[in-house]
Amino acid sequence: MYVADSRASSPDAPASAEGAVRPVVAGRRRAAVAPTVLALGTVSLITDVSSEMVTAVLPLYLVAGLGLSPLGFGLLDGIYNGFSALVRLAGGHLADRGGGRHKWVAGLGYGISALCKPLLLLAHSLTPIGLILAADRTGKGLRTAPRDALISLSSTPETRGRSFGVHRAMDTAGALLGPLAAFLILRATVDGYDAVFTVSFCVAVTGVLVLVLFVPGKRVPVAQTPEAPQGSEDGPAQADAAARPATDAVRPTLRAALALLRRRDLRRLTICALLLGLATVSDSFIYLLLQRRLGVPDRWFALLPLGTAAAFLLLAVPLGRLADRAGRWRVFLAGHGSLLLAYALLLTSWHGTALPYAVLTLHGGFYAATDGVLMAAASDRVPEELRSSGLAVVQTGQALARFACSLLFGAAWTLWGDRTALVAATAALAACAAFSYTLRPKNPTPLRPKGTATG
Repeated sequence: MYVADSRASSPDAPASAEGAVRPVVAGRRRAAVAPTVLALGTVSLITDVSSEMVTAVLPLYLVAGLGLSPLGFGLLDGIYNGFSALVRLAGGHLADRGGGRHKWVAGLGYGISALCKPLLLLAHSLTPIGLILAADRTGKGLRTAPRDALISLSSTPETRGRSFGVHRAMDTAGALLGPLAAFLILRATVDGYDAVFTVSFCVAVTGVLVLVLFVPGKRVPVAQTPEAPQGSEDGPAQADAAARPATDAVRPTLRAALALLRRRDLRRLTICALLLGLATVSDSFIYLLLQRRLGVPDRWFALLPLGTAAAFLLLAVPLGRLADRAGRWRVFLAGHGSLLLAYALLLTSWHGTALPYAVLTLHGGFYAATDGVLMAAASDRVPEELRSSGLAVVQTGQALARFACSLLFGAAWTLWGDRTALVAATAALAACAAFSYTLRPKNPTPLRPKGTATG
């Protein structure tokens, strides 16, 4: 469905990255998703099976198995979700400097994360587990920006939302299978946690092999089309700033990447992502809150992430396409509105059987409307030679904010209880969303080649 559409293609259609055909037909245009995007989606699918197997059992393993307090768990969860922020800029910089190193920097990150899985078998206290999770997230930090840069560079400006949506949908298919695999392993084995960590390692190694064998090391420039769809407040209607040659070549340095924040539209985008991240409660806390509200038995806990993953899987591509047409920033803010509704439901006195389905659907919708959409919006504002570094700047701000949120929410839960902590997070998210609406970035200004009239 997304690889090609033979009904709209023609022999004269321009070729897009990695051999995908991007047809241009009067009155109707359909774009293909490049094979590079599909290959990276496969790698992410396999890797997420591995990662989510661990993520699904980790909260219960740490809180019920090792007896950590909510504050201790908040610290580890903050490390797990936020430590990658410290190395994302380094990963983006290494990928940009080499020109064609995106694949290999991403591969290094996938490899480090894979090696951390069996080490969890040897860790039984806070310090070693924290170090292992930090190393695992270092791998994630190295690979995320180069991978997203490959997706962006392999897609046309007006179809980036769809490309990121397809990738995130494949990624989320792994997130759907991972908790299910963990659940089955826990039920079928005596030493359930050790078995989960072992199988997770084997699956992660498979993902690294797929990356090495099937993701191209070089990319083919994306063909541009004469026209772009209209009506988007922040996307392709203004032309892709990164896909056009810049007036002066930009040397890929960390200073140049940070200097991108001088651009008002990218700076506003980064500030909004950071503020909203400060009020985004970690997935693990959402699942723990649901378990406490509903009295979910421990053996069923690993299935809770399936609801989020299923909603994310179903909505990622439709919302990505909607973002391309209606405006990426509108969809991004609407996703945080979905998260706000999920918080509100957790605060109500409703204990019906539909509560977990409603909360997890809204939670998955939040990710579908924000994860890939944010990267597609940021890609429009970053030049090609700094694509990986520029995306890393936005990701770093968001990841650091979520790290802080995990620490603050865990401390608030420990001191005042889970309900008070969630009330504070709900109020913070509502305030940050309102402020972000007023600060929303404007349309990106396209970069033009030398000698081009601006008429």
